[in-house]
Amino acid sequence: MLRPMREMPMNSETNPIDRVLAEVAAPVLRYLQRYVGERSLAEDLQQETLLRISRGLPGFDGRSSLRTWAFAIANRVAADHFRQPERRQQIVELDEALDAVDPEREIGERIVADAMNQCVRQVIDSLPDTYRAPLILYDLEELSIEQTAEICQCTVANAKIRLHRARRRLKAALQRQCAFYRDDEGTYRCDRKA
Repeated sequence: MLRPMREMPMNSETNPIDRVLAEVAAPVLRYLQRYVGERSLAEDLQQETLLRISRGLPGFDGRSSLRTWAFAIANRVAADHFRQPERRQQIVELDEALDAVDPEREIGERIVADAMNQCVRQVIDSLPDTYRAPLILYDLEELSIEQTAEICQCTVANAKIRLHRARRRLKAALQRQCAFYRDDEGTYRCDRKA
């Protein structure tokens, strides 16, 4: 098993594979966490991804950037995970939502933010892999459409179509499930429809 990246000291004697793994570990973990919605699962998938990267690095020919190549491997690892029959219908709660909330905010605001995060997470989790990956890669990871297409192993035109359809499904699902409004301070809010 690979050691967590934070335990790998980096110096001039560090193995080139360790340097590569240290470079891609954090972005891969962030992507996987957004993809699966659960930190502990993302960490497990990160380890599998890093293992595959270390095995494949000698054959990496540099046709794409190292980051794009790493995301493509992470994308396949996550998709493989969800292809397992016992994982297909799993909806994952976004436990980390509390970490993203400012502790100074009132409890009511935290509840509203948590509800919105949970709602968005459930909709993203319900998207097929072919739509979920482009949405996360392009909109959340801020990769180019060309990089997104390469990672998803499709044409740029197909990546654009998948992204458009993912956004459309996300919007439609949120409109069905939520009543949107602006509060007295102009902040965008959502109430779950019954």
